[in-house]
Amino acid sequence: MSAEASVQLTHNEEIKTAIPTLAGTIAATIANAGTDHFSDDDNQFLKFHGSYQQDDRDLRKAGKKYIMMVRGRIPGGVMTAKQWQVFDLLASVYGNNALRITTRQSLQFHGVLKSSLRAVIQGINKSLLSTLAACGDVNRNVLAPPTPAYTRAREQVFADCQKVALALAPQTPAYHAIWIDGVQLDLEKPENKNFVDPLYGKTYLPRKFKIAFVIPPVNDLDVFTNCLGFIAVVENDQLVGYNLAVGGGMGRSHGNELTYPRLADVIGFFPPEKLVDVAKAVLTIHRDFGDRTDRKHARLKYVVAERGVDFIRHEVNQRAGLTLAPAKPYEFTTTNDLLGWRKAVDGSWFLGLFVETGRVKDAQKTALRQIADKFQNIEFRLTANQNVILANVTDTDKIGINAIFAQHGVKTENQTTLLHAAGMACPSLPTCGLGLAESERVFPQFVDRLEKLCAEVGLAGEEIIIRSTGCPNGCARPYMAEIAFVGKAPGRYQVLLGANAAGTRLNRVWKDMLKESDIETEFRPVLARFAEERQAGERFGDWCHRAFLPAPSAATI
Repeated sequence: MSAEASVQLTHNEEIKTAIPTLAGTIAATIANAGTDHFSDDDNQFLKFHGSYQQDDRDLRKAGKKYIMMVRGRIPGGVMTAKQWQVFDLLASVYGNNALRITTRQSLQFHGVLKSSLRAVIQGINKSLLSTLAACGDVNRNVLAPPTPAYTRAREQVFADCQKVALALAPQTPAYHAIWIDGVQLDLEKPENKNFVDPLYGKTYLPRKFKIAFVIPPVNDLDVFTNCLGFIAVVENDQLVGYNLAVGGGMGRSHGNELTYPRLADVIGFFPPEKLVDVAKAVLTIHRDFGDRTDRKHARLKYVVAERGVDFIRHEVNQRAGLTLAPAKPYEFTTTNDLLGWRKAVDGSWFLGLFVETGRVKDAQKTALRQIADKFQNIEFRLTANQNVILANVTDTDKIGINAIFAQHGVKTENQTTLLHAAGMACPSLPTCGLGLAESERVFPQFVDRLEKLCAEVGLAGEEIIIRSTGCPNGCARPYMAEIAFVGKAPGRYQVLLGANAAGTRLNRVWKDMLKESDIETEFRPVLARFAEERQAGERFGDWCHRAFLPAPSAATI
């Protein structure tokens, strides 16, 4: 037996090979009223279609109650008012009456029943958006700068985001058959049995693939956490090209030192006309060299770390038919969103609206729906910090929008504190099957407690980036936070400190295990010492990196 033949591929690779259309028996299961859930294999196929099968973990003692999470594919996070109306209605009728903004500029529905799944996905498609490739072993939602305050080149960058999203979309006929036509593909037909995606091949990618565009000096999308990053180079409000960043990713596993978060390497510069060629080149490097034997080791970041930047640069040049030039100078200063009313570069208004942990619900949800109903010309833009931007607002519309928010008690100025505004949390319990500890449901209280501590030690009004996840997979990008809580067990967290405000440095482990009840006891002396020792203008993360934590090493993560 050859060495190649003896390699044990993961089960996901086996089922993709067997059913390359990704159809599974999804449509047949939807039509079967006698079951409330999908098989394990179909659950893996569902991810490619934009859905995860979950269960309400609060109710497990009484038996599993299966529910679906549905995620939209919304390139650059830009939606029309009519599309927002559709998502709001679907959440009200089929979900849990809330919309969850993701850290990839999308919207998720939670609590959808199997019997309603097709209605939700079909409704999204009728709005001219999609769920295809919002999850799965493919390129995910492509990120683009949402804020119109900095440069007119944002429109060019957003157009490039859409171009890449379209070019890297999988071509399976199963999506339309299942969700639009409602029919089960005949898997034995030659055209289905032998289907090969023109870009992804028969087995797609070893795991997910993530892309982001950013425009310095604003790194509001955490570009270095992506498999592929395009750092726009803008001169006189014109896009002249992109610096290429490759090999970032957040996910890791507790106790497994072979898994780790990694920041992407900047490997060169290229002109805009080569954009799609470069995107396909990097994606196919992952396709061809990614690990298909271990899904914990299947991200592009490990290919870059183990084969080296020179190898990646050579492959990109060969596959894209170019020679990358040296990267052009750039600098990042912030990862924050602009909140409140601001002027766009074209003279219109936009509103940055803070959304606590990204969960649009209650009065805020009602107000946004009424605004979408009344002001059809505005854009709803989702940010990677889980907020909403209302863009293209006229002077007259601004007055009307303020009136609606005021009617529902939703603030448009002084919306929250600095600590809350800079925070992020993943959903975790009760919906995520990977959650080891609470995240979204406890995060506002964690921030309140740290805020109170800051006031006690003379740091009132201090901005510190705080993020929380219920497990180490990193969905809220915790490893880029000045303070990160990463769930290890119920009520217990690994705590990491020391990333920076520009999104260019990872944090490091401070406490491998901290009880939720010990936050004050453990953080009070640290914050007090920071208040005493900091240099002029020094942030908490920079102080931790400089003076508090031990020197970085491979063993700190």
